Amino acid sequence: MCRLAAITSNKYFSPMETVFALETMKEGHDGSGLGLTLKDLGGEFQGLKKYPVMSGICSRKGVRTLDDYMKKHGFRLKHVWTPRIKPVKGIVPRDYYFARAYDYPVPYKNKPLAEKEDLLMKTRLALRCIGEPDESIFVFSFYPDVLTLKEVGDPLELGEFFGLDRDGLKAKVVFAQGRQNTNYAIYLYACHPFFIQGYCSMTNGENTAFVPIREFLMSRGFPGYTGYNSDSEVFTHILHYSSRHLGYPLHYYKDVITPLKSSELAARKDAGALGLIKQSLRPLCIDGPNMVIGFTPDGTCFMVQDSKKLRPGVVGGVKGKYALMSEECGVDKAVPERNKAKDIFPMKYDMVIISPGAEEVKVWNQLQG
Repeated sequence: MCRLAAITSNKYFSPMETVFALETMKEGHDGSGLGLTLKDLGGEFQGLKKYPVMSGICSRKGVRTLDDYMKKHGFRLKHVWTPRIKPVKGIVPRDYYFARAYDYPVPYKNKPLAEKEDLLMKTRLALRCIGEPDESIFVFSFYPDVLTLKEVGDPLELGEFFGLDRDGLKAKVVFAQGRQNTNYAIYLYACHPFFIQGYCSMTNGENTAFVPIREFLMSRGFPGYTGYNSDSEVFTHILHYSSRHLGYPLHYYKDVITPLKSSELAARKDAGALGLIKQSLRPLCIDGPNMVIGFTPDGTCFMVQDSKKLRPGVVGGVKGKYALMSEECGVDKAVPERNKAKDIFPMKYDMVIISPGAEEVKVWNQLQG
C-alpha cells in the first residue's frame, strides 16, 4: 500500500507540513518515492497566478531542448523557481529541477480558458514525447497556480533534499503521496499525484479494473488520456471526463466509479439519470480496493472509497484547515487542535467534500443522494 496526505487551508503553508504528516504514516509506505502537488501558490508565485507554471526535471541537454521548444512556440518566460538542493545520502540528484511561469503566446492571450487549457496540455504532452525516450525531460504539470515535484527516495529526506524546510514555497492546497513500490519499476511518471487541466487525484490501492477503464478513456479521442504508467492515473482522468467533458456535478464522480445496484437506485430522486449513467459509463466502474483523494479547479477537495472499503481513509480538521489522510495519525500531525470526535471515516457509500478555502466539510451519501 501507499500512504496519502493532503491538507487544504485558507492560509498559505509550507508543503513540509504535508510531508511531516506523511512521515507519521511511514509504516504504510517504503520510502521509495514522493509526489507533491501544490495548488493556490503563495510565496514567490503569489503574484503570478494568471501565468501557467511548468513543473518538471531536465538533463542539461533537456534544458536546451525545452528552451528552444518554448521559444519557438511563443511562450515567454516570466519566473523561474529551482529548489535549493541539500545533498542527502542515498538520493541521486538530477541535473535540473524546475517550476517555470510563462506568459501565453500572443495569439492565445485573449482566448477562452478552455483553449488555453488545451494548449498547455498539448505542450506538456509534446515535451513528454520529446524527452521521455532518453529521460532528458519530465514534465508533470503545466497549468496556472499549480506546482508539482516528484522524485525517488524517502519522502522526509526528499523534503530536506529539495530544501522545502528552508524555502519560502507555500500553497493553500498540498497533496503528497508516499510510494510503496509493489506493482511497477520506480518511474517518475508512475508517481502520484496525477494532474490534468485543473483536476488532480492520488490513490492508495490496486485498480483491478484498469484495462477496461484505460481502453474506454483512450477511445474518447482526447489526447490527454494517455501515458498510464500507473493504474491509478485513470482515476484522475475519470474525474476530468465526468466533470469537464460531461459536465456532471462533482458527486456524480462517485456514481460513475461505484454505481449503485438496481435495487438501490430506486431510492434516489435522480434514479432515471443514474440508470443511464450506469449503463453508458459501465467501463469506468472500479473494482478496488481503492481510496481516492482529489481536487477540482476551484479548489474543492474530496475523499472517496470504492465499494470494498479495504483501504484506510480519514478526514478531520477545523474551519479553515482540513486534512485528508490515509491514517488518523496523519490528521493528528496536521491539525492537532481539532475535535477528534468529529473526524470522518468515509464508508463505501460516502464522499467527503471540502469546499474551497476549507470553509466547510460535507459528507454526501450515495444512497440518499
